[in-house]
Amino acid sequence: MISAVLDNRRFRSWGGQILLLGGFAALLLWLVNNTVTNLDARGIKVGFDFLWRRANFPISESVLPYDPSDSFLWAYVTGVGNTLVISALAIFLSTALGLLVGLARRSKHPLTSGVAGVFVTTMRNMPLIVHLLFWYALATTTLPAPREAYNPLPGVFLSLRGFYIPALDLDASAWAVVGLVIAVTFGTWRLRRHMTGIGQWHDRHPVLALLGLTAAVALGAALLLQPGAVVSFPEMRGFNFTGGLRLSPEFAALMLGLVIYTSAFIG
Repeated sequence: MISAVLDNRRFRSWGGQILLLGGFAALLLWLVNNTVTNLDARGIKVGFDFLWRRANFPISESVLPYDPSDSFLWAYVTGVGNTLVISALAIFLSTALGLLVGLARRSKHPLTSGVAGVFVTTMRNMPLIVHLLFWYALATTTLPAPREAYNPLPGVFLSLRGFYIPALDLDASAWAVVGLVIAVTFGTWRLRRHMTGIGQWHDRHPVLALLGLTAAVALGAALLLQPGAVVSFPEMRGFNFTGGLRLSPEFAALMLGLVIYTSAFIG
């Protein structure tokens, strides 16, 4: 009986894997237990209790309200929020720029296609860290003082203190409208995609696209016109700016480097 079981190839295969997995789990358990015991003997606490302690460090830009007196857990959530915002902005801007570069490369004009080709080739063969260091040096050393800040567009200022752009201040009701805009737009897009097929456009369903666009424009107008949405423009007060949204030179350099580097691969 035992010899028949041992001669079974499937039993030997599964038995060997189970023994190997059990040995690995036992070794891992011993390492964890040994580490915890040694740390306790030296008075070093382990665990996640630190997440509820005061962080005591600043975060220059944050899409979520943050103060150094907040906990480490909220600092982590704030960092994740910043990462998501940077990712969303970089994806949107790099896609737009990459589309323009791609159209330029397809142009029949030799100068336009040549410049676009040189841009793509140069950026693709340059490491991302070089992009980031270049734009960081440019943003932190060559920009003027706040009183002499560049003003390329109304409400946009570039200086060594940072980049200042108009900001949309929203209350709870305005954020609810934002969520509604996103939900309606995404739902309409999914419905059109389901009815027309993936990657296809069908002449019998242009009404769906028109409906989605109309809904997005109407809800966006309602968002801008309601009392809970206020556009704040930066203004020069004394030696610095007030109002609007401030992007530190480091944040702006990171965003610009990511956008230009990514757009070269899209184009």
